[in-house]
Amino acid sequence: MEENLKRLNKFISETGYCSRREADKLIEQGLVTLNGAVAEMGTKVSDTDEIRINGKLIRENNKKHIYLAFNKPVGIECTTNLDVPHNIVDYINYPERIFPIGRLDKASEGLIFMTNDGDIVNKILRARNNHEKEYIVTVNRPITDRFIERMGNGVPILDTITKECKVEQVSKYVFRIILTQGLNRQIRRMCEYLGYEVTALKRTRIINISLDVPVGRYRPLTEAEFIQLNELIAPSSKTEEASLPKEPKISAKNKTPWRKNPPSDAPKSFGRPSPRK
Repeated sequence: MEENLKRLNKFISETGYCSRREADKLIEQGLVTLNGAVAEMGTKVSDTDEIRINGKLIRENNKKHIYLAFNKPVGIECTTNLDVPHNIVDYINYPERIFPIGRLDKASEGLIFMTNDGDIVNKILRARNNHEKEYIVTVNRPITDRFIERMGNGVPILDTITKECKVEQVSKYVFRIILTQGLNRQIRRMCEYLGYEVTALKRTRIINISLDVPVGRYRPLTEAEFIQLNELIAPSSKTEEASLPKEPKISAKNKTPWRKNPPSDAPKSFGRPSPRK
C-alpha cells in the first residue's frame, strides 16, 4: 500500500493547482485539509483521500499538461496570488489554471515558462542542475573590460560568491550574461556591487528555449522543443524534500514568430497526459 502513496505537496502540484513550493505554503498556512482535517507538512496521501484547498475539492489531473513560453512585460508580478495587482496569471488570462516556473523580477522582462505540470517545475528549478539562463542587460555607465572580467569570475552578494559565468559586451552600455544559478535579483546585485545600476534587463533564453514572441505574448512549446527540454533536464534530481531556488534556469533556439492567440492552422501545443499509477 505504501507504494501507492505520495507526498501531499507532490499530489497537489500534479493536479495542476500550483507548484510544489506553493503547495508547501498553502499547507503551512492551514489552507489544505485532508479528509476533513487540517493537513500537515510531509503527509502522504492516496488517490482515495479527500483533499481540499480553501474548501475546494481537488483531484488528480488527467488532462494534457500545458507548457507555454511567455514574454513577460515589465511591471507584471510573477505570482499566482490573485490579490496582487498585475499578477502574471490574471495578465495572461489563460483558460486553464497555470503557474510560472520560477520568477522574473517585476522590473525585468523576458522569457518565463508557464505550466500546469508541477513535476517539471522541480527539475528545472533545482539549483544543482546547472541549467542555463541568458540575459541581455543595460547599465547606466560605460562597460569596461574590468567589469566584464569581474562579473564573469564571481561577485560577493548575499553572503556568497556567485558562480563563474559567461559574460560578453554587446555595446557601450549593454552586455550579455549566462547564469547557472538563481539568486534573488542576482544580476542587479552583482552590478550594484561593482558600482553599476541596471536600467533594463531581459531574459532571452531558458535551457533550450529562446525568446521569440513579442512582449506580452505567449506560445505553446512545440513537441520537438519539449522532447529536447526533457532530455536536457533528465539527469535532474527530484528529491521531494529539497528546497527550490526562486528562479528557473536556461539554454537554446527557436525562431518562429507567434501571436498571443495563434491562428487555427498554427502548430498545436504539446502536452502529455499525467502518468498513470
